[in-house]
Parts: sequence; structure tokens; C-alpha cells
Amino acid sequence: MNLGIDLGTSRIVIYQPGKGVVLDEPAVVAVTREDERVIAYGAEAEAMLGRTPESIVAVRPVQNGVIASYDLAEKLLRCCLSQVCSNRITKPCVAVSVAEQLTEVERRSFIEAVISAGARRVTLVPETVAAAIGAGVDVSLPKGQMLVNVGAGTVDASVLSLKGEAVSSSVRMAGAAMDEAIVRYLRAQYGLIISEPMAERLKIQIGCALPMEPVLTDEAKGRDSMTGLPRVVTVTSDEICAAIAEPLRTLLEMIAQVLEITPPELAGDIMETGIHLTGGLACLRRLPELVEQATGIACRVAQDPALCVAVGAGMALQYASSFSKVYDLSNFSYRLSDNVTN
Repeated sequence: MNLGIDLGTSRIVIYQPGKGVVLDEPAVVAVTREDERVIAYGAEAEAMLGRTPESIVAVRPVQNGVIASYDLAEKLLRCCLSQVCSNRITKPCVAVSVAEQLTEVERRSFIEAVISAGARRVTLVPETVAAAIGAGVDVSLPKGQMLVNVGAGTVDASVLSLKGEAVSSSVRMAGAAMDEAIVRYLRAQYGLIISEPMAERLKIQIGCALPMEPVLTDEAKGRDSMTGLPRVVTVTSDEICAAIAEPLRTLLEMIAQVLEITPPELAGDIMETGIHLTGGLACLRRLPELVEQATGIACRVAQDPALCVAVGAGMALQYASSFSKVYDLSNFSYRLSDNVTN
């Protein structure tokens, strides 16, 4: 049994070749504070964020593309794999997508967490390679193709050619940073304190990368910073656009840096093939237009951009050895922890 897993900051998606996406849940787990016993995971745990009593804690174990809490990440993966593989006797082989430019220790933590959760074999695939395969891009061609994966924790950009990455870069700033920017904006502008889940809802409902017509509106519910009482404020899409301008500027700068160091022949190919956008944040209104304005290169969003990474990881596992940058257990200089067996 082969599985492709996209374990991100916001969601965990599992793809099984031949069956499609078999699990798509928020990457949140709720455990008891005393003994870390799992209370809920996925959508049920996400509904608990900011609402739990002192005896329960609900967290996202992955932050900015790396595992922030190994134990909770392992518990979340174990719950998800048991749901997908409940009727299987043999353990699955798993391909996990990882952000670019992670350290050896950070990559190893993904392998150990997945093996501890019940996998038989683990392979790490760069997110941009997996996203390109999932988006239907033919990465085997001797032609430069640029892919930008915009997730909740990281933004990864790569120029792909001949099944490998010619140029790549990553920045740990994406959807979560935009949520934080919206929180800061509403506090400074209206004196309203809101939670990050509320900021994420505003970003999804009325967020845009460029001002748009007609202007959208939504209600932001939170607490007044002066009186401490509950309060509701009507927010427009133009305000959300202004609030997330700085994170978007960082995104554009990273794309420009990748293009600057791209070899001339590959840069010419990109002018023809354009830039492919994947990731959950690729659905942000008018983001392709913003990238086109900044680079002068046509930009298109892949079909089902939030699922591309998991789908591509599952497909890449079938011929992982043909890629030039795939990480397996033998790539690391130290052995697994004593409590992890392969």
C-alpha cells in the first residue's frame, strides 16, 4: 500500500494511488494536558482552538513547514493513518512532502514521526516536485518550468527541469503570517482583538491580493482592547488587502530572487511555460494577477491547488528513484532513535 502525505501547517492530506484523496483534515490535534491522551483530531480538534478548558490543549504540531511538537505530530499521524489503513495488515510505504532547505535534523524528524505512526518505509519528496507532479506538469522534459507552492507555513519556489530542481528557494512566511498581519491590522485600526482562526476566515471570505470590484465585506468578531467587551466590526476586502501587503511583498521578492539566479536558457523557457501556482493560498483572489504584474510572466493556478502536493507525493513514490533529490533513510548520517524501528 502506497500513500502520499502532505503534512502541512494548516491541513494534512493523504492520497492513495488508484483511490484518490482518502483523507483531508485540518492538521490539529487536541490532547489532555496531564498525560497527552488524544481527545480529538482534524476538524473536531480545529473547532476546539481557543475554546478548550485548562485540562485540554489543541495545537497545530507543524509550524512554518517544520515539526514543532514531535510527540503531537506522531499522535496526529497515527490517528490519520489508522483511519486510512484500518483494514490493512501490512504497513504502508509513505512519501512525505517537505519544504525546501530544511536541515538534516528537520528532515529526519519527519521520517521518525511517520515511522513511529505506523509506516513501513518513508521517502521525503521536495514540495515543489510533488506539487508539479500533482498539477500535471511534465517534470521529465528538458525544459525549465517554474512552480510556486504557497502554503500556510512556507512558500517554496523552484525551477524544474529533467526531473530535478535547477534552482530552488523557500521562505517561512505564508498563510499563517497573513493571519497574524490581519490580527495586527484590526487591533491597530479598530482596537479589536481577534483570534487567528477568525483572521483566517476573513482571509478566505474576503481576502484579495489586489483591490477588487465590487468590494466585499464581512464581520470580524472579537474583544475590544479598551473595554474588554465583545465587539463586532465590519471589514472590507480592501482593508484585508492592505493588511496582507507586507507578507505578499516578501512572496514576490522570493520569486524575483529565484528568477534572478535562474540560468538564461531556463529563464527563456519560463517565459513560454509561465509560472504554476499551487497550495491552499493559491486560491487567494487576484494573486495570479499580482505575480504577473511583478514578474511580467504569465501565471496560472493549478486545478485543486490545495491537493496537488499530496497527489504528487503519492504518484512520485512509484518512481522515486528517478528523481535527483529524494531523501530516504540511507541519506542521513545518524541512525534512528532507539524508540523508532524500521
